[in-house]
Amino acid sequence: MGETQNNDEVFREKLDQLNDFEFNDKVAGVFDDMVNRSVPYYDEMQRMTSELVKDFAGKDSLVYDLGCSTGTTMILMDKTVDPDVKFVGIDDSEQMLGKCREKLSRFNLHREITLKVADLTQNVPVENASAVTMVLVLQFIRPIHRLDIVRKIYEGMNRGGAFILIEKVLTEEKSFNRSFIDYYYKFKRRNNYSELEISQKREALENVLIPYKLSENLNMLKDAGFEEVEVFFKWYNFAGIIAKKI
Repeated sequence: MGETQNNDEVFREKLDQLNDFEFNDKVAGVFDDMVNRSVPYYDEMQRMTSELVKDFAGKDSLVYDLGCSTGTTMILMDKTVDPDVKFVGIDDSEQMLGKCREKLSRFNLHREITLKVADLTQNVPVENASAVTMVLVLQFIRPIHRLDIVRKIYEGMNRGGAFILIEKVLTEEKSFNRSFIDYYYKFKRRNNYSELEISQKREALENVLIPYKLSENLNMLKDAGFEEVEVFFKWYNFAGIIAKKI
Protein backbone atom coordinates (compact mmCIF):
# COMPACT_ATOMS: atom_id res chain seq x y z
CA MET A 1 0.00 0.00 0.00
CA GLY A 2 3.02 2.27 -0.06
CA GLU A 3 2.87 3.38 3.56
CA THR A 4 4.80 2.86 6.78
CA GLN A 5 3.32 0.14 8.98
CA ASN A 6 3.77 -0.29 12.71
CA ASN A 7 5.31 -3.68 13.46
CA ASP A 8 3.11 -6.36 14.98
CA GLU A 9 4.57 -7.20 18.38
CA VAL A 10 1.29 -7.97 20.18
CA PHE A 11 2.37 -11.49 21.16
CA ARG A 12 6.13 -10.98 21.12
CA GLU A 13 6.60 -11.15 24.90
CA LYS A 14 5.41 -13.94 27.17
CA LEU A 15 1.98 -12.96 28.53
CA ASP A 16 1.02 -14.02 32.04
CA GLN A 17 -2.62 -14.23 31.04
CA LEU A 18 -3.89 -14.76 27.49
CA ASN A 19 -7.28 -13.22 26.84
CA ASP A 20 -9.43 -13.91 23.81
CA PHE A 21 -8.23 -12.03 20.73
CA GLU A 22 -10.03 -8.73 20.10
CA PHE A 23 -9.68 -5.82 17.69
CA ASN A 24 -8.67 -3.30 20.33
CA ASP A 25 -6.38 -0.24 20.13
CA LYS A 26 -3.24 -2.38 20.30
CA VAL A 27 -4.29 -4.63 17.42
CA ALA A 28 -5.72 -1.75 15.37
CA GLY A 29 -2.38 0.04 15.58
CA VAL A 30 -0.47 -2.84 14.00
CA PHE A 31 -3.24 -4.52 12.00
CA ASP A 32 -1.84 -3.91 8.52
CA ASP A 33 1.50 -5.47 9.41
CA MET A 34 -0.25 -8.30 11.27
CA VAL A 35 -2.52 -9.28 8.41
CA ASN A 36 0.19 -9.01 5.74
CA ARG A 37 2.49 -11.30 7.72
CA SER A 38 -0.28 -13.66 8.84
CA VAL A 39 -2.36 -14.18 5.69
CA PRO A 40 -0.78 -15.83 2.62
CA TYR A 41 -1.21 -13.83 -0.59
CA TYR A 42 -3.17 -11.16 1.27
CA ASP A 43 -2.23 -8.45 -1.24
CA GLU A 44 -3.21 -10.67 -4.15
CA MET A 45 -6.56 -11.60 -2.59
CA GLN A 46 -7.28 -7.91 -2.08
CA ARG A 47 -6.26 -7.13 -5.66
CA MET A 48 -8.51 -9.92 -6.96
CA THR A 49 -11.37 -8.61 -4.84
CA SER A 50 -11.08 -5.11 -6.31
CA GLU A 51 -10.89 -6.61 -9.80
CA LEU A 52 -14.01 -8.71 -9.29
CA VAL A 53 -16.01 -5.89 -7.70
CA LYS A 54 -15.35 -3.71 -10.74
CA ASP A 55 -17.39 -6.11 -12.89
CA PHE A 56 -20.49 -5.76 -10.68
CA ALA A 57 -20.48 -2.25 -9.17
CA GLY A 58 -23.32 -0.17 -10.64
CA LYS A 59 -23.37 3.65 -10.76
CA ASP A 60 -26.67 4.05 -8.91
CA SER A 61 -25.87 1.44 -6.29
CA LEU A 62 -23.68 1.01 -3.22
CA VAL A 63 -20.62 -1.15 -2.60
CA TYR A 64 -20.27 -2.43 0.97
CA ASP A 65 -17.18 -3.63 2.79
CA LEU A 66 -18.38 -5.49 5.88
CA GLY A 67 -15.67 -5.67 8.52
CA CYS A 68 -13.71 -2.98 6.69
CA SER A 69 -10.92 -2.83 9.34
CA THR A 70 -8.35 -0.22 8.24
CA GLY A 71 -9.86 0.35 4.79
CA THR A 72 -7.45 -1.62 2.61
CA THR A 73 -10.21 -3.19 0.50
CA MET A 74 -11.92 0.14 -0.17
CA ILE A 75 -8.63 1.83 -1.06
CA LEU A 76 -7.91 -0.84 -3.67
CA MET A 77 -11.49 -0.87 -4.99
CA ASP A 78 -11.26 2.90 -5.41
CA LYS A 79 -8.69 2.29 -8.15
CA THR A 80 -10.96 -0.01 -10.16
CA VAL A 81 -14.57 1.02 -9.50
CA ASP A 82 -16.35 3.91 -11.26
CA PRO A 83 -15.96 7.05 -9.10
CA ASP A 84 -19.74 7.64 -9.09
CA VAL A 85 -20.28 4.50 -7.02
CA LYS A 86 -20.50 5.16 -3.28
CA PHE A 87 -18.73 2.93 -0.75
CA VAL A 88 -19.98 1.98 2.71
CA GLY A 89 -17.51 0.58 5.25
CA ILE A 90 -18.90 -1.18 8.30
CA ASP A 91 -17.05 -2.51 11.34
CA ASP A 92 -18.01 -3.31 14.93
CA SER A 93 -14.70 -1.98 16.31
CA GLU A 94 -14.51 1.77 16.92
CA GLN A 95 -10.73 1.40 17.18
CA MET A 96 -10.47 -0.18 13.74
CA LEU A 97 -12.75 2.45 12.21
CA GLY A 98 -10.58 5.15 13.76
CA LYS A 99 -7.54 3.72 11.96
CA CYS A 100 -9.64 3.39 8.80
CA ARG A 101 -10.52 7.11 8.88
CA GLU A 102 -6.87 8.04 9.38
CA LYS A 103 -5.77 5.79 6.53
CA LEU A 104 -8.46 6.93 4.10
CA SER A 105 -7.50 10.55 4.75
CA ARG A 106 -3.94 9.82 3.57
CA PHE A 107 -5.14 8.57 0.17
CA ASN A 108 -6.65 10.69 -2.55
CA LEU A 109 -9.86 8.70 -2.98
CA HIS A 110 -12.27 9.67 -5.73
CA ARG A 111 -15.69 9.00 -4.24
CA GLU A 112 -18.07 9.38 -1.31
CA ILE A 113 -17.36 6.91 1.50
CA THR A 114 -19.55 6.37 4.56
CA LEU A 115 -18.20 4.57 7.64
CA LYS A 116 -20.56 3.01 10.17
CA VAL A 117 -20.23 1.12 13.44
CA ALA A 118 -22.46 -1.95 13.44
CA ASP A 119 -22.65 -5.38 15.04
CA LEU A 120 -23.69 -7.64 12.17
CA THR A 121 -25.27 -10.11 14.58
CA GLN A 122 -27.74 -7.37 15.49
CA ASN A 123 -28.07 -5.42 12.26
CA VAL A 124 -26.98 -5.94 8.64
CA PRO A 125 -27.46 -2.46 7.13
CA VAL A 126 -27.13 -3.50 3.48
CA GLU A 127 -29.43 -2.03 0.82
CA ASN A 128 -29.20 -1.20 -2.88
CA ALA A 129 -25.91 -3.11 -3.01
CA SER A 130 -24.33 -4.17 -6.28
CA ALA A 131 -21.33 -5.69 -4.48
CA VAL A 132 -20.55 -6.69 -0.91
CA THR A 133 -17.18 -7.83 0.41
CA MET A 134 -16.27 -9.66 3.61
CA VAL A 135 -12.52 -10.25 3.78
CA LEU A 136 -11.56 -12.55 6.68
CA VAL A 137 -14.52 -11.38 8.76
CA LEU A 138 -17.29 -14.00 8.86
CA GLN A 139 -14.90 -16.46 10.55
CA PHE A 140 -14.95 -14.22 13.66
CA ILE A 141 -18.76 -14.34 13.93
CA ARG A 142 -20.38 -17.13 15.91
CA PRO A 143 -21.61 -19.89 13.58
CA ILE A 144 -25.16 -19.61 14.88
CA HIS A 145 -25.44 -16.14 13.30
CA ARG A 146 -23.69 -16.72 9.97
CA LEU A 147 -26.48 -18.01 7.74
CA ASP A 148 -28.83 -15.27 8.94
CA ILE A 149 -26.21 -12.59 8.19
CA VAL A 150 -25.49 -13.95 4.72
CA ARG A 151 -29.22 -14.24 4.00
CA LYS A 152 -29.70 -10.57 4.97
CA ILE A 153 -26.78 -9.61 2.71
CA TYR A 154 -28.49 -11.46 -0.13
CA GLU A 155 -31.79 -9.69 0.57
CA GLY A 156 -30.07 -6.28 0.56
CA MET A 157 -28.35 -6.87 -2.78
CA ASN A 158 -29.57 -5.94 -6.23
CA ARG A 159 -30.10 -8.67 -8.79
CA GLY A 160 -26.91 -9.21 -10.76
CA GLY A 161 -24.83 -8.22 -7.74
CA ALA A 162 -21.97 -10.18 -6.20
CA PHE A 163 -20.89 -11.09 -2.68
CA ILE A 164 -17.18 -11.76 -2.20
CA LEU A 165 -16.26 -13.85 0.84
CA ILE A 166 -12.68 -14.61 1.89
CA GLU A 167 -12.22 -16.98 4.81
CA LYS A 168 -9.83 -19.23 6.63
CA VAL A 169 -11.12 -22.78 6.10
CA LEU A 170 -10.81 -26.31 7.40
CA THR A 171 -9.86 -29.18 5.12
CA GLU A 172 -12.58 -31.45 3.75
CA GLU A 173 -10.51 -34.50 4.72
CA LYS A 174 -9.23 -34.49 8.29
CA SER A 175 -6.05 -36.30 7.28
CA PHE A 176 -4.81 -33.15 5.51
CA ASN A 177 -5.65 -30.69 8.26
CA ARG A 178 -2.47 -31.08 10.31
CA SER A 179 -0.21 -30.77 7.27
CA PHE A 180 -1.98 -27.65 6.03
CA ILE A 181 -1.69 -26.03 9.45
CA ASP A 182 2.01 -26.90 9.58
CA TYR A 183 2.53 -25.27 6.17
CA TYR A 184 0.70 -22.20 7.43
CA TYR A 185 2.94 -21.93 10.50
CA LYS A 186 5.99 -22.28 8.27
CA PHE A 187 4.63 -19.30 6.32
CA LYS A 188 4.42 -17.31 9.55
CA ARG A 189 7.96 -18.28 10.50
CA ARG A 190 9.16 -17.06 7.10
CA ASN A 191 7.57 -13.75 8.02
CA ASN A 192 9.64 -13.60 11.23
CA TYR A 193 7.06 -14.65 13.78
CA SER A 194 8.61 -16.58 16.67
CA GLU A 195 7.30 -19.85 18.09
CA LEU A 196 6.07 -17.91 21.13
CA GLU A 197 4.16 -15.44 18.96
CA ILE A 198 2.60 -18.23 16.91
CA SER A 199 1.53 -20.26 19.94
CA GLN A 200 0.19 -17.31 21.94
CA LYS A 201 -1.84 -15.96 19.04
CA ARG A 202 -3.18 -19.45 18.28
CA GLU A 203 -4.39 -19.75 21.89
CA ALA A 204 -5.89 -16.24 21.87
CA LEU A 205 -7.81 -17.03 18.67
CA GLU A 206 -8.99 -20.49 19.75
CA ASN A 207 -12.45 -19.40 20.92
CA VAL A 208 -12.76 -16.42 18.57
CA LEU A 209 -11.87 -17.58 15.04
CA ILE A 210 -14.03 -20.58 14.12
CA PRO A 211 -13.49 -21.66 10.49
CA TYR A 212 -15.86 -23.69 8.33
CA LYS A 213 -14.92 -26.19 5.66
CA LEU A 214 -14.95 -24.73 2.16
CA SER A 215 -17.97 -26.91 1.33
CA GLU A 216 -19.83 -25.55 4.38
CA ASN A 217 -19.25 -21.99 3.20
CA LEU A 218 -20.42 -22.86 -0.32
CA ASN A 219 -23.56 -24.56 1.01
CA MET A 220 -24.27 -21.62 3.33
CA LEU A 221 -24.13 -19.18 0.41
CA LYS A 222 -26.53 -21.33 -1.61
CA ASP A 223 -28.85 -21.78 1.38
CA ALA A 224 -28.91 -17.98 1.77
CA GLY A 225 -30.21 -17.69 -1.80
CA PHE A 226 -27.17 -17.09 -3.99
CA GLU A 227 -27.72 -18.91 -7.26
CA GLU A 228 -24.18 -18.92 -8.67
CA VAL A 229 -21.19 -19.63 -6.42
CA GLU A 230 -17.56 -20.04 -7.45
CA VAL A 231 -14.17 -20.40 -5.73
CA PHE A 232 -11.68 -17.85 -7.11
CA PHE A 233 -8.78 -18.38 -4.69
CA LYS A 234 -7.41 -21.26 -2.61
CA TRP A 235 -4.20 -21.64 -0.60
CA TYR A 236 -4.14 -24.55 1.85
CA ASN A 237 -6.48 -23.26 4.60
CA PHE A 238 -7.55 -19.96 2.99
CA ALA A 239 -10.22 -19.52 0.32
CA GLY A 240 -11.95 -16.80 -1.70
CA ILE A 241 -15.51 -17.27 -2.97
CA ILE A 242 -17.71 -15.14 -5.21
CA ALA A 243 -21.49 -15.57 -5.04
CA LYS A 244 -23.93 -13.96 -7.48
CA LYS A 245 -27.55 -12.98 -7.01
CA ILE A 246 -29.49 -13.67 -10.21
